[in-house]
Amino acid sequence: MGWSTEQDGAAAQGGHGAEAAGAGPDEGVRARPPVALSPSRASDFMQCPLLYRFRVIDKLPEKPSAAATRGTVVHAVLERLFDAPAAERTAAGARAMVPGEWAKLLAKRPELAELFAGDADGERLATWLAEAEALVERWFSLEDPTRLEPADRELYVETVLESGLQLRGFIDRVDVAPTGEVRIVDYKTGKAPRPQFAEGALFQMKFYALVMWRLRGVVPRRLQLVYLGSGDVLTYDPGEADLRAVERKLLALWEAIRLATETGDWRPRPTKLCGWCDHQAHCPEFGGTPPVYPLEARPADAGGSPQGRMGAI
Repeated sequence: MGWSTEQDGAAAQGGHGAEAAGAGPDEGVRARPPVALSPSRASDFMQCPLLYRFRVIDKLPEKPSAAATRGTVVHAVLERLFDAPAAERTAAGARAMVPGEWAKLLAKRPELAELFAGDADGERLATWLAEAEALVERWFSLEDPTRLEPADRELYVETVLESGLQLRGFIDRVDVAPTGEVRIVDYKTGKAPRPQFAEGALFQMKFYALVMWRLRGVVPRRLQLVYLGSGDVLTYDPGEADLRAVERKLLALWEAIRLATETGDWRPRPTKLCGWCDHQAHCPEFGGTPPVYPLEARPADAGGSPQGRMGAI
């Protein structure tokens, strides 16, 4: 196969699919210490250790999000579009796939119907679907699917570093050029971040690049974030030094998670994002009380808290 030869747009976007769509805890599953790290959960801990605890250890339910669910539908369309022959990968055909992918998702997760509770005339649902269709159509102005034959779509990757840390996640798309060069592509249904926040957006991609390097022995030639919300494309060409730095960061992050797990010391880190958090009722920053810690905890070692170790990250 070959990469598309069209220009790489300008910058990038935000939001992702399944993992962000508001899934609740697994019924009947007992709390257990974390055993692996994904880009989303790593970002959770860096944003707020208490949020990580609520999601990974307590498995507190979260309300479905219309934006995240729309992202899941859009991702499904862009994945399955490549099932069709190249000549049939049209914007009109992709738009027509949106209602069907929403129906499939709703069948798997009936609780998502609450997103449109009280929408008797279907007006809100129609608007939501039209927004998803517009995001799908915008993608055609950024990439040409008739000139792409992905090597992998929604690829699950998992590796264990020499340290024993297990890394895993799903990559939206992997392209492999005839020369063997690898490009990792991620679709974002939000808007591109401002330049000063681009490094945070690239963290996920460097995580995946590290995993692919460890799995296949080849450093990906290009990382590409496609932002459908703003029509931008952000690219980055990593080197081994970049990925070794990411590995060191992840090891320090995992050590902080390990210490917090052992001590039960999960401190909130207030930011502007707190206003959108589903767990305010359990957060001390909002006068709430976290659930009883479900794991055995021991006192922290003298010399500082688990979160105090995050200065190395």
